[in-house]
Amino acid sequence: MNPILPEEQGVFEEVKRIVRESDNIVFFGGAGMSTESGVPDFRSVDGLYNQKYDYPPETILSHSFFETHPDVFYEFYRDKTIGPMVDAEPNKGHLKLAEWEREGKLKAVITQNIDGLHQKAGSKEVLELHGSADKNYCPKCGRIFSMRDILAETGIFRCPDCGKIVRSGAVLYEEPLDDSVVTKTLHYIRNADVLIVAGTSLAVYPAAGFINYYPGDKLIFIEKNPAVINRRADYTLHGKAGEILDRL
Repeated sequence: MNPILPEEQGVFEEVKRIVRESDNIVFFGGAGMSTESGVPDFRSVDGLYNQKYDYPPETILSHSFFETHPDVFYEFYRDKTIGPMVDAEPNKGHLKLAEWEREGKLKAVITQNIDGLHQKAGSKEVLELHGSADKNYCPKCGRIFSMRDILAETGIFRCPDCGKIVRSGAVLYEEPLDDSVVTKTLHYIRNADVLIVAGTSLAVYPAAGFINYYPGDKLIFIEKNPAVINRRADYTLHGKAGEILDRL
């Protein structure tokens, strides 16, 4: 099935030419990249969560809530966060980006996602702005625990070596981003010839503001909702991110 809207066919061909001729592409993606792999975007189903939990997802996945309610945090973390991620597989979009990197066309993937699907697809230079759910860690001894380690237990997850409550490898609400990741992110965006943005509503800051550091004139947005037009984009294509990227 052709994912390109008929009225955007000309734009698609121009974007395809730009991608073909560039060897300095940077990709910036969000939750929409993973929904095609079966990982839900919790912002779209708050009603479902509220049927079971007494707090909204943003509250449960916050630093202060983790400190005061680690039992509820871990229940939600297993049920709604890492549970749907652990067996997810990369989609066509993830695979295409990894292919571009191997060909020397794409310099980096910058992602707001914590599921590790870009690495699973074969991408090497992946900047995880919000951390990784597969790198949970003990704050005392530093031991790393995977999603499967967390899912193998119930209740509050403690380090078996020192007994400390293990912290999520994902950046929680109220926590700062990693300075080194931010520095590399801004370097890649500032120096990109082509910046492709897909699967994100650009609603989560400060990450969403990083797009503003792109100085070029080849800012390409892939937006699923045909009614949404991003005024910052030089080119906009509507459709599923994975399908569009695969066609490019």
